[in-house]
Order: sequence, then C-alpha cells, then structure tokens
Amino acid sequence: MERKLDVININEYKPLRDIVFETLKDAILKGKLEPKERLMEIQLADQLGVSRTPVREAIRKLELEGLVIMEPRKGAYVSDISYEDIIDTLEVREALETYAVKLAIEKNEAEKIEELESINNEFKKAFEEDDIQRMVYLDTTIHNNILALSGNKKLISFMDALNEIMQRFRLIYFNESYNPESIIVEHFEVFKAIKAGDKIGAVKAMENHLSSLKDDIKKVYKKD
Repeated sequence: MERKLDVININEYKPLRDIVFETLKDAILKGKLEPKERLMEIQLADQLGVSRTPVREAIRKLELEGLVIMEPRKGAYVSDISYEDIIDTLEVREALETYAVKLAIEKNEAEKIEELESINNEFKKAFEEDDIQRMVYLDTTIHNNILALSGNKKLISFMDALNEIMQRFRLIYFNESYNPESIIVEHFEVFKAIKAGDKIGAVKAMENHLSSLKDDIKKVYKKD
C-alpha cells in the first residue's frame, strides 16, 4: 500500500481509537482511500504511527457506518458507491431541495442569494484551476446553504445524512465525467428564480439541475 496517510497528531482530549477513526473516515470521504481499496491493518498502522488495535477498532466502526466492507478470507476494503445508491440519494435530494427553495421564497431570503452567487463564482474558479477537492467543498456548500435558507431544521438534518455519500460521489463525478459549465449555469438559474420570488421557476430550475446530474451519472456508470 502506497503512503496515503500522514502520521496522526495525538490529542490528549480524545481517545486514540477516535482519532484513528476520524482520520480514516476523512481519507475515505476525500478519496485518499478509494472505493474497493483493501485496508491492511499493518500498513495503515505504520502510516499513522499507531498500533494495530486502534486501526482494527476504527475499521469495525467504519463498517457499521457503511464505509467499509468486511468479508471472510478477503478482509476489509472501502465500500463502493453503486449507481442505485446515487439515484436513490438524488431522488431524496430532489424532494428536499425543491421544497427548500419554496420555503426560501416564502421566508423572503432573496437578499442572501448574493453570497451563494459569490460561492458559485468560486466554484467556477476552482474548476479553472482543476481543484477537485475545492469543487466538491463549494458544491456541497452551495446546496447546504440553499437548505439553510429554508429555515427548516428537519430538512437540514435530513440533508446532512446524505452529505457523506454525496461527497464521495462528487469526487468520482468531478474526476471522471461532468460538465461544470452547465452546473454553474444551473446554480445561477436557481438563484435567479429565488431572487425573483418565482416558486414555480425555482422548483423547475432545481429539478432541471438534478435531472442533468442523473443524466451525467448514467454516463459515469455506463448505464443506457
């Protein structure tokens, strides 16, 4: 296993197993440890500068969260992200985000759209600089902020539950097959409708955006 992880800094306020767990989870979510990659306790312990015990405990916890698969005689490996997982997630996102834009208009949050437009411009710059990690972060920020405009805490918590799988997918999507120019335009269309107080237009713009993602996902996963 090539070195992908840095030696961890010991935090006297956290148990070592928790630090190792958070480090490995972050590596999976950021794509440092890739889908289907084997997780070898000895190598991971060596890279992190710890014993095998906290690594073993962390892997078991990651399995409970669905980020790691453990199989007899095969050992542990990073879980893959299936086409069905992504489509199911996008369908839930569509329900949440189309409702969120309607609530944002009802709450008259149009004045906060300028901040989202600024973030979208940063996303464009990140694309021009081929900064995939920053693109993932900014796209996540845009959609989370749209949910925040709704003011509905339950909506926001439901979206939080989807963010991990979406972060992993965005890495694949932005690396393999995507059209960032269309994403940028689609974001601005959503913002424009919210600013105009156009509920129907905002819902349609969000539906179009997520529909475009579904079409691109079919290309990534080579689905007809």
